[in-house]
Amino acid sequence: MPRSQKNDNFIDKTFTVVADILLKVLPTSYREKQAFAYYRDGMSAQSEGEYNASLQNYYEALRLEVDAYDRSYILYNIGLIHTSNGEFARALEYYYQALERNPSLPSALNNIAVIYHFRGEQALEYGQQEISQLLFDKAAEYWKEAIRISPTNYIEAQNWLLTTGRISSLELKN
Repeated sequence: MPRSQKNDNFIDKTFTVVADILLKVLPTSYREKQAFAYYRDGMSAQSEGEYNASLQNYYEALRLEVDAYDRSYILYNIGLIHTSNGEFARALEYYYQALERNPSLPSALNNIAVIYHFRGEQALEYGQQEISQLLFDKAAEYWKEAIRISPTNYIEAQNWLLTTGRISSLELKN
């Protein structure tokens, strides 16, 4: 039984029904429909914390999906799983791949910044002041770009940028 048929959550069931209807009525190829079904099942497994099943579905969706924009979201979600598992280097690889296909994906930019910021905090704990500042500067670069694309999001990042002097309030308003 496909994962989409065993969801107990009302919202998941509703999404699945709507997605199935769209798949039937949209003029897409069989391959595109398969890719979307795997992506949908990957999202369902991911929401249930079943990361291995989710990854299997995402990799199958990647194999089938040819559209760069759609692939960016699959890659982004794979990055999320690796982030959740504490595999930050692997997560960065997938976030970067997602950005190569969709440079206007602020959530990927934000997640990259979060990882660099976390690594900066770790470097501080180990007394590596210079390295931490480089990592914080890198985080700032990615947050600035995410905020440029989506100015009303990432308020905590905006506050951090302001309080650390990495951005001025004037820059935020522009």
